[in-house]
Amino acid sequence: MRSVPIFQVDAFSDERFRGNPAAVVMSHDPLDEALMQRIAAENNLAETAFLAPTSVQGCDFRIRWFTPTVEVDLCGHATLASAHALRAHLGWVRERVTFASNSGPLPVQLEDGGGITLDFPASNPVPLDDVPAGLSEALGAAPESVHSDWCWLAVFESADDVLALSPDPAAVAALDTFAVIAAAPGPDGRDAPDFVSRFFAPGAGVPEDPVTGSAHCVSAPFWARRLGRDRLVAEQWSARRGRIELEIRADRVLLSGDAVSVIAGELMLG
Repeated sequence: MRSVPIFQVDAFSDERFRGNPAAVVMSHDPLDEALMQRIAAENNLAETAFLAPTSVQGCDFRIRWFTPTVEVDLCGHATLASAHALRAHLGWVRERVTFASNSGPLPVQLEDGGGITLDFPASNPVPLDDVPAGLSEALGAAPESVHSDWCWLAVFESADDVLALSPDPAAVAALDTFAVIAAAPGPDGRDAPDFVSRFFAPGAGVPEDPVTGSAHCVSAPFWARRLGRDRLVAEQWSARRGRIELEIRADRVLLSGDAVSVIAGELMLG
């Protein structure tokens, strides 16, 4: 019976059953693409990350990410979970690991205190002249403005507006975009985040993602411009919630957070 290690990690949280759960599968050789998709469907998490050693110069492992229904080109929380699994369970002792991905090399810094910092490509959403047809109805509320990149960034007036959204998954899936970020300035108060968001991608098998690293590659540059600073703190206000520290560096976004292991075991492949 062939088996490979598998881990479930809660990312962007230092508390179990918070943040965003991801599965991490490690194999000595790359798995078949159809098999990876079946494993991701079996796990039924927002993302399963698959790692294998790589010969790509300057990189340590090849990483691929699958939702229950599709492969994606960039995923933050499952990359953070992968770096955590390498350090916590797979004997990785260096302070840096670099993943080869469909979005290019992704350096990851493993901090002494347990935190992890991802170095991801930044996106620059452009404002749309009008709210796209069907968006307000799909979200259940009308945003102030919408900005477009690989997804739509719908900006609302207050954090309470974002928290109160009750989207129609079928209507969101029918929109002409991969996903929708709903975001607003953070609430007043000590230790309040600079902005809050939620992320909906039902067309990719993820009705609402708990904490989405890749979405912050879109929203962080937007809020950095609006707020006039390069360092930000964000919270994603899903039911599980999570917190991300962000820094803009030219065309990159640094995303920092914690992770905690929940499950460690063997995946039976037959």
